[in-house]
Amino acid sequence: MSADSHPTLPPVRLLPDAELARDALAAPLFARAVRLARWAGPDTRVDVGGELVAAQLPEAVAVLGLDDADEDSAAHASQAWRVAVDTGLVDVTEPEEGSGSGSGAGSGEPADGADEFGTAEPGEDLALVTGGAPGDVLDLWLAALDTVLADAAVPALDDLVDALDAGGEIDFDQLDWNPRREADFLDGVLANLYLLTVAEGGAAEEPVPLPVLAASMVVPQDMGDPTDAVLEQVSDAMMRLDDQFRQLEPIGLVEFRPVDEALMAEADDEELAAGARPAPGHAGPVDEEDVARYGMVRLTPLGLYGIRARMLEAGVEAPALGELADKGADVLLEVVSHYSETAAQAEIEHWLAGRPVSTAVEELLAAARGADENAPLRRLRCQQALAPTGEQAEPAVRAVLDDPELGGLARVWLAERGAADVPAPGETMVFWLTVDTIAAQLAADGEAEALELPFLIESLTAHHTGFFDQAWRVDHPATADVLEAMGRLHPDKKAAKEARKAAFKARSRAA
Repeated sequence: MSADSHPTLPPVRLLPDAELARDALAAPLFARAVRLARWAGPDTRVDVGGELVAAQLPEAVAVLGLDDADEDSAAHASQAWRVAVDTGLVDVTEPEEGSGSGSGAGSGEPADGADEFGTAEPGEDLALVTGGAPGDVLDLWLAALDTVLADAAVPALDDLVDALDAGGEIDFDQLDWNPRREADFLDGVLANLYLLTVAEGGAAEEPVPLPVLAASMVVPQDMGDPTDAVLEQVSDAMMRLDDQFRQLEPIGLVEFRPVDEALMAEADDEELAAGARPAPGHAGPVDEEDVARYGMVRLTPLGLYGIRARMLEAGVEAPALGELADKGADVLLEVVSHYSETAAQAEIEHWLAGRPVSTAVEELLAAARGADENAPLRRLRCQQALAPTGEQAEPAVRAVLDDPELGGLARVWLAERGAADVPAPGETMVFWLTVDTIAAQLAADGEAEALELPFLIESLTAHHTGFFDQAWRVDHPATADVLEAMGRLHPDKKAAKEARKAAFKARSRAA
């Protein structure tokens, strides 16, 4: 999973490890692997690579309670065994090289005794399933996930058969299969699905239409209407994902509704790709049954944990809500400055929950000071953090009333609570707070996204006659930048021109 895909992601809301571990143990494929690990013993025979010999698969199918008449049951048992071996739930001793296991593997009857087979027994890690901590169980599940993801990146059996040459070898040129490329594609898909999931509030509840996910990997962001060639690529990607998500669902990574087989028979490639076309990147409510027929996928809570773990291992910054609870207020305000307002509020509430209110407020106010570029946004998040605090915070807030950087913030907090004896701010403080507030909003949303900023600017300036005649003198590091932004955003043309003149004066003064 590439560290360059999403260098900084929104924070994810994860379940506690104990709940995630229970989900891991309940995942059908992992549960089967555990069951086979407990079944392994002196009579278990394995082939080269640790695979169960064919003659033992019927017994494994019976142990798992699978239908022996189902042609897929043996494949399910074989996959569960492979997961058990790869995760350390089973220890195998492979047959010695040159023992002739090829003939015995097919019949289950060793030619010269059992030596031509390897053996298996429960591994030491099996004890962690019932006796380990939740983190131990999750580590085993992550190892199982790696195995399943590797399997999912392998071409379908029909494609492999079609690529066999006259000598019975796979012609990889004909197959057009590059293992690294396929693994990167699947990692990219899961990274995009993760991003769509955490984009709103930490964990989206709505599933993502498969065409949206396929398009996110194929359609360039700056493309208008996709060409027929691109639609065909989207269709191909959808069918690849349909097969891959079918394999990933049993490990508990996703909840998946496959593409309707009747739909595939009815539609051609273009219709299949274009038939369900919400806006790319949109993971909002999708209720139309016809859209759902094109496939729907959602990361489970366990899946969110798993993809985040893989991202962290790859060096991607993938924060989780609550992980700042033991950090100082300076770290809290700096980090949540880059979160959405909703995510910042959730993280702040986690942080406040473990501290006495008065102490927490003192730390927050101290961390909000500063003249650096990020300081206005820190003060905005500080104000957000103070909002849920009660009367216990008042002494600490009143203590900064005379602070040139925090006095305005303190007055706003006290006034909102109807506190008595709140001194009126001086004109210098009013102008400074105005500049600081707009600088924070610009830093939080940017001009393109801050749809309410022009109205905020108009409201702030309307209350002060001759605002721009005085604003350029404000001793704030962001004064010139704020005035320039006001010149671009102010809805009144005359005021916008005055703002631009004031910005020029501010720059000249600073020089």
